[in-house]
Amino acid sequence: MKLYEYAAKEIFSGYGIPVPRGNLAVSADEAEEITRKLGDVVIKAQVLVGGRGKAGGIARAKDPQEANRNAQRILGMSIKGLPVKKLLVEEYKKPQIEMYLGITLDRRARCPVIIASSEGGVDIEETAKKSPQKIVRKHINLLTGVHDYQARTLAYSLDRKNATAIADVIKKLYSVFIEYDCTLAEINPLAFAAQGIFALDAKMVIDDSALFRQNFKVEETGSLQEIAKKSGMSYVGLDGDIGCIVNGAGLAMATLDMIKVNEGKPANFMDVRAGASAEQVKTALRIVSSNRNLKALIINIFGGLTRCDEVARGIIDVIPEIKVPLVIRLAGTNEEEGRRMLETHGIILASSTEEATKAVVELGHSDR
Repeated sequence: MKLYEYAAKEIFSGYGIPVPRGNLAVSADEAEEITRKLGDVVIKAQVLVGGRGKAGGIARAKDPQEANRNAQRILGMSIKGLPVKKLLVEEYKKPQIEMYLGITLDRRARCPVIIASSEGGVDIEETAKKSPQKIVRKHINLLTGVHDYQARTLAYSLDRKNATAIADVIKKLYSVFIEYDCTLAEINPLAFAAQGIFALDAKMVIDDSALFRQNFKVEETGSLQEIAKKSGMSYVGLDGDIGCIVNGAGLAMATLDMIKVNEGKPANFMDVRAGASAEQVKTALRIVSSNRNLKALIINIFGGLTRCDEVARGIIDVIPEIKVPLVIRLAGTNEEEGRRMLETHGIILASSTEEATKAVVELGHSDR
């Protein structure tokens, strides 16, 4: 599970890693007000994908009016299919030196590895490919943690003059990595500005298997998977434009395959699992339809433990909110009652998975 940059920076700050002062904004007026207090700022889209700068999702603003204009523009954006709903507005720190510092797991060595480079602010993969001599790696024994000499050795390899400050950040970042069950804790760039060292960007990826030990808020993660999981369902995001709600992994795979056979591309799928309630179906519809790329949506339910009338009740409650064409196939327990309920609301039903997948692809393609 990924954290938003602002949430990762709050954690970093709590561990003593210097970050620029900043606040979260959900409107242009809020961004303007924050800028009035901070002065020269950087406005950054909070989305859980890379490439925000190249997409225009990061902009500098030297006064409140410019901040308002930039915030309006960025809040109207969608970056790699994800709508920008919140912004991090933080002090602009002009970097004099930029470095890379990250900690991840080396599964082959079965231990954490610290990766550092004197070239930060760029894709570390490209640096590793073109200038591998600029990448330094240090494996860490899980029982002993980062020794002072290891932190100093890494720091000297980056910048001898500022090695003490860098070594301090390395040890603190390792504490974050361990205590938050991370699979990745990254600062890129770690920069020296006139005021000292700062983490100008922050990334944290948490091990899903350890989430039960953590206590993140949904707004810190923005994770649809996490929202679905808390409702007892499984959600997977894909890169197409047809939303899918099913019950059971086998039916999910069959539905996705048949959408592909009909030359459609699934945007996601939600497994509401056996015995889904009307509330779960409503939550599933809201999550799946939140994808702005969606052009049509299919619900394919085979009722065993799941009652078709209960599914229909959830669909009917939320159908006014759904803005894309919907195709529904219900079969199994209380099928007749479920179909009757939907038909009285003017909802058209398919009689088989084949018919439903063909119809949803046609509806998704209707405006092409």
